[in-house]
Amino acid sequence: MKFEILVMAFEALFSNKTRSALSMLGIVIGVSTIILVVGIGLGAQLEIEEQYKNLSVTSILVNPVSTASSISRLSADDIEVISEKAQHVENATALTQGKLSVSYSKEEGQYTVLGVQDNFFALSNLEFASGRGISDQELKDRAKVAVLSQDLIDDLFAGNAKKAIGETVSVGGKKVEVIGVIKGSGSSVGPITFDDSIYVPYSTAEKNILGSSGSVRLIVLANSVDVIADAMDELTVILRDSHNLKSSDVDDFRARDQGSRVTAAQESAKTMSALLTAVASIVLIVSGIGIMNVMFVTVAERTKEIGVMKAIGGKKEDILTQFLMEALVLSFLAGLIGILLGEASMPFINKIEGWRVVSSLSGIVIGFSFSIFVGVFFGFYPALKASRLDPVDALRSE
Repeated sequence: MKFEILVMAFEALFSNKTRSALSMLGIVIGVSTIILVVGIGLGAQLEIEEQYKNLSVTSILVNPVSTASSISRLSADDIEVISEKAQHVENATALTQGKLSVSYSKEEGQYTVLGVQDNFFALSNLEFASGRGISDQELKDRAKVAVLSQDLIDDLFAGNAKKAIGETVSVGGKKVEVIGVIKGSGSSVGPITFDDSIYVPYSTAEKNILGSSGSVRLIVLANSVDVIADAMDELTVILRDSHNLKSSDVDDFRARDQGSRVTAAQESAKTMSALLTAVASIVLIVSGIGIMNVMFVTVAERTKEIGVMKAIGGKKEDILTQFLMEALVLSFLAGLIGILLGEASMPFINKIEGWRVVSSLSGIVIGFSFSIFVGVFFGFYPALKASRLDPVDALRSE
């Protein structure tokens, strides 16, 4: 009997294809929108995680702040002072940054030049594809050596990392020997993009390559997440004292907690995803109202049919089941089409610069579950009304 009711539901829907298709359209759009919204939210969170994955949640980035009347005194010497006086700091490193022309053979381009200390690569969790990092002795000797990132390998050496080791490249007109290549990470911190940089010893960059044009930054690791706030307060006191700032002077540096920035960015991505999901849900609710209207019209048009069914022994629950099944089939098919449309749209959206959509089971489950809920919820009352029709009145209707 149940199978017969399902067959009758399909026949009733296909007997008026246009009306059924229009009723399904809203659910299709709603389901596909929910899937894409969840995918966009996940994509945003992954982008954030990748951007900051090379820094610990205990990282604190200290940037220089210069004003019209004063220049920031942030320097590598601050690392020694911090190491001596800070009680809540586990590790710290200094780097100086600039942008210069880097060339090899006939290839040339503008890249970020980072003068780094020997602990920079370990502190930043950067892995080597080939070669090694910069040693403490090379820092002391102002050695003319360099570590290349993946972008430079791709541009200057056609992606051959092993070929680059031992070769000489020109950085701002100065010759340096390539001693290592780091793996691509896709991450960045502040204005620094790890994959688009060439790394040289801090002393070499400071004296021979960047000079006074370099912008100094500090990366500091707190002992734990619990003491980040204390570490930042401690850094402020130490750096102000080291820079001989008076109580009336403003800070010539700005300390930023990377863990808080990651959390804030992730929360923003989640909020955006929730907002867009709510909009898609409203679309589905509106579609459900459309299904209800269609079912009411269907009940009115099939009054005599209902009367005949009751006259030949059709039970109230059979009629209720049939009309409810029609709404359910409508939303079920629309949900499936919406899933296919949403998943098929992702590759095209991912081709748009700045967009990243990630397919997820949760998005499919949420969208499909909502479509079924809409069909049952908005289809129940019209079905209940149909089942309660008096057979005599139904047969008399025109």
